[in-house]
Formats: sequence, C-alpha cells, structure tokens
Amino acid sequence: MGNSKQVPTHVAIIMDGNGRWAKAQGKERYEGHIEGVDSVREAIKAARRNGVRYLTLYAFSTENWGRPAEEVNALMELFCKSVIAETDELKAQGVRVVIIGRRDRFSERVCSHLEQIESATAEGKELTFVLAFDYSSRDEITTAVKSIARRVAAGELKVEDICEQTISQSLYTAAIPDPDFIIRTSGECRLSNFLLWQASYAEMYFPQVMWPDFKQNEFDKALEVYAGRERRYGKL
Repeated sequence: MGNSKQVPTHVAIIMDGNGRWAKAQGKERYEGHIEGVDSVREAIKAARRNGVRYLTLYAFSTENWGRPAEEVNALMELFCKSVIAETDELKAQGVRVVIIGRRDRFSERVCSHLEQIESATAEGKELTFVLAFDYSSRDEITTAVKSIARRVAAGELKVEDICEQTISQSLYTAAIPDPDFIIRTSGECRLSNFLLWQASYAEMYFPQVMWPDFKQNEFDKALEVYAGRERRYGKL
C-alpha cells in the first residue's frame, strides 16, 4: 500500500455478483456462491495483513428470503459447511466472529452453527469479523426504536435524554465502530439496506469486479483508493 497510515479501522463489504459471475462462466448460481467463499477467505487475510481491525460482510439480507427456495437452502447448507470447515483456521488467525441480524427465522441447525463459531472464536484479538446474516438496516433501526420506547415506558429513560448515542447503543452493532469504508462489488452503486445509520460518514467504493474475483489484490487496490480520500465529516 502507498500510505500505510491511512488504513480504515472498519471495512464493510456488500458481496455482490456471485450469480452474474456464475452465469458468465456458464455455471449454476450455487457455484458462484461457492467461489465467493474463497473470496471471503481472501478478504480476511488481506484485512489482517493491512491492519484492518473490523471486517463486516453482508452475507444474507432479509430480502434474500425472496429468492427461490432451492437457492436459499443451498446458501444455508454452504454456510453451515463453511462454518465447520473454517472455525479452526479462524481461531489460529486470531479472528473473532460476530453475527449481526435476526436469528428467529433460521433452523435450529443453522442457529447452532452461528453460536458455535461465535463461541469458538471469542478470544480472537487480531480481527473482528462481522457477518450480517438475515440483516436489514431498517429492521435493525425499527427494533432499536422499539427497545428505546420500552425503556421510556418503563421509566428507565427520559425522552429528553434520547440522543444519537442512545440509538447507536441500541443497534446490533453497539460494540462495533462505524465503518470507515464501504465496498460494493460488481459495479452496483447502492447500499441495499446495509448499515444505513452506521454509514453516515463512510467512504464508498464501487468496483466493477464481481465478488468471486475480489481477491487480495483487489482488496489492496480498494485500500489504495481509500488512502487517497480526504475525510472531512462535513467540515472544511
């Protein structure tokens, strides 16, 4: 990297393009997701090597439930297999895994795997790897508002004491710093209901490359782009 001082603490990625990558290769969509798992491994390695402390990946959005059942089931099966296969390696790399999003719509088997990987990697100190799974930012904010309203109704919180910090601490990401840099692969230029509150001052980058082709060199290239940005947070 050029400017090693300008490294984002938290990189968040919308992993887009698995299906289109597979179609371009004459393969099934599921095969694109399989190749995408390798890009996840590459992103973790690149994040650790560059000194990124938090890496968040948009793994499964609430809207993804609307995809064909066959594809959703294949994604769940792939995720469970990946969790089992990668846990030891993540522990060895000092990676702590945190899952954000809803868990009430997953099978007991999937929930068990989520809890297993979080528990097994809880001591990781090198990188916090956040997986947004059945995640919707609007749902997250709505849930936070309900939580705050209950506290007010119970007399635990005064309305006039509600501030931005109150909301931030009521989100799934309460213990995670806001992202400095958001990447969406495949050239699409939208956030798609991802970290809307947290992304207020994040730098954004929309490379044309599909997620299965987003390997370590592409991660490094993205950080070079970030290093060239000047973050002013609305100031001069």
